[in-house]
Amino acid sequence: MALPLFYSAEITGQDEQHLLNEEASKHIVQVLRMKKGEQLNITNGNGYMFLTKIIDDHKKGVLIQLIEKFFHPAPAKISIGISLVKNVQRFEWFLEKAVEIGISEIYPLICTRTERQHFRTPRMQGIMVSAMLQSQQTWLPVLFEPIKFQQLIEKPKDGDAFIAHCLADENRSSLQQYNSLKNPLILIGPEGDFTNEEILKALEHNFYAVSLGNTRLRTETAGMVAVTLLNNINAHLPG
Repeated sequence: MALPLFYSAEITGQDEQHLLNEEASKHIVQVLRMKKGEQLNITNGNGYMFLTKIIDDHKKGVLIQLIEKFFHPAPAKISIGISLVKNVQRFEWFLEKAVEIGISEIYPLICTRTERQHFRTPRMQGIMVSAMLQSQQTWLPVLFEPIKFQQLIEKPKDGDAFIAHCLADENRSSLQQYNSLKNPLILIGPEGDFTNEEILKALEHNFYAVSLGNTRLRTETAGMVAVTLLNNINAHLPG
């Protein structure tokens, strides 16, 4: 049976002992009923997994001793810029599932048709941490603060860039036709899609127009499909 996995951004492996925060400690002591001498895994979200042993089982701060550390190389880089949506729970659902499937960077997008919402960064980060632990991963994706569409398309790119939209366009290809990509970034629009002007601006900044399928998808569903397709493409790359 796999050992329980917890997150601590502060653990580096440089010290023999580490004190976990109160939230993790309460879960370890009061929910899992773990005691002194039992082992658990800790990740710092930067690729490291630490095998540790409890040496003090206090609910306000579990003290652990580091036994061994492992490093997992970063997965292939996949980034998404996805519009915020009116229903915040749908955006949170997308974050959770995207982390479980595999994503490197998430840019919450503010587009012309985006219905603005209060972006609660700590809550969003918490959802992502829980999804990382649930899926037994050691890399926590980067969640950026909301960014305007124009600012994102003007940022320097280190790979292939795509914009997924629903307009009929003979120049729009299927994302599924690609079998080799470098550090892909894909943009997903709001309810109502990107405007014509936004699409043209993206194309002017070397984005390729793509389709995600034959049906019209909600923003969060389109994001899920895009992340899944990009992961499938990466899974078939040699190496």
